[in-house]
Amino acid sequence: MDPQVDMTKMDDGRVRPKVSGLVTCFNEEHNIGGCIESLLWCDEIIVVDSFSTDRTPEIAQSYDKVRFFQRTYYGAGAQKNWAMKHVRHPWIFLLDSDERCSPGLRAEVESLLAQGPENNAYTINRDVYFLGERIKYSGWQRDRVARFFKAGTAYYENRRVHSLLHTIGETPILKNSMEHHMVDLSFDEYAFRLAKYGYWGAGQGWRDGKRPGALGVVFRPLWRFFRTYIIQLGFLDRGRGLVFCALQAYSAYMKYAILWGWRINAARGIEPSLPDFDDEDETWEGLESLEEADKRDSEGSPNGD
Repeated sequence: MDPQVDMTKMDDGRVRPKVSGLVTCFNEEHNIGGCIESLLWCDEIIVVDSFSTDRTPEIAQSYDKVRFFQRTYYGAGAQKNWAMKHVRHPWIFLLDSDERCSPGLRAEVESLLAQGPENNAYTINRDVYFLGERIKYSGWQRDRVARFFKAGTAYYENRRVHSLLHTIGETPILKNSMEHHMVDLSFDEYAFRLAKYGYWGAGQGWRDGKRPGALGVVFRPLWRFFRTYIIQLGFLDRGRGLVFCALQAYSAYMKYAILWGWRINAARGIEPSLPDFDDEDETWEGLESLEEADKRDSEGSPNGD
C-alpha cells in the first residue's frame, strides 16, 4: 500500500491511516441508516447484505460512501471474512447493522490512528439496549468485542454461530463504547431470531459431535437463566432484565432441544436437516495463514528476531 495514498486528513488537520467501515446485515431497514451514519467518518463503507427482502438494500445504497454487496449467509464468521477481502484501506472498523459507533469512540479511534497504533487490533466495550433502555447487567455488563483492527491481521473462525475473531498480538480495550441496539422496535422479530440462532447453534453442535441428553435440554436453559438473572444481577435490570434473561434461556432451550431431537432421529435412521455451512477454503485461508504466523512467532524465528 502506498503510504501517501492510504492517509487522510482529519477535521483537526492531523492525518491518519484510512479506515474501511464494514457492516453485515439482513432485513434491518430500521437500523441500517443509523449504523452507516455512525461510520461516515470512515473513508469507505462496505455493506454486505444477505438478500434482504425489506428496504435495507435501498437505504444502504443511498449513501455515497457505501460499496454494496449481496451474499448468501453462512454465519457471521464466514460473512465477515468474505467482506474483509473487499476492503481497500489498511484499517477496518466493523459493526453489525444493529450497532453504532459513538462519537466518543470515533474520536478515540481517529486520535489513536493519528498517533500511530502500537497494536494490530483493539477491543471495544458494547452498551446493550433492549426496547430503548440500556441493559446494565444480565450478563452483558462486560460485553466486549474486537472490532477495530489492521487489515490482514484478524480473521473469524469457522463456526456457524458465536464465531470468535482471531488476532495477532494483544487487543487492548478502548475507553469509549459502541452501542448495540439488540432489540429496538420489533420484540416479536427478536424472539424469532433467537429461535433461528438456536437452530444454527444446534447445527454447529451436530458438527462438533455434541450429544445432550434430555436432562441437559432441561437444565442447561435453567442454568442459563439462573446465571444471568441471579449471579450476573439481571434482576437489577427490573422487568426488562427478567424478560431478557428468559429469552436467552429460551434460545439455549431451542438449541439443545433441536440437537437432542436430531440425535434421537439419527438413531432411527433419520438424518437432520442442517443449516448450510461455508466450507470454501477461500473463506478461511486468512485464518489459516494467521494461525501459521502465530505458530511461527511462538516457536521463534530462525533469525532470532
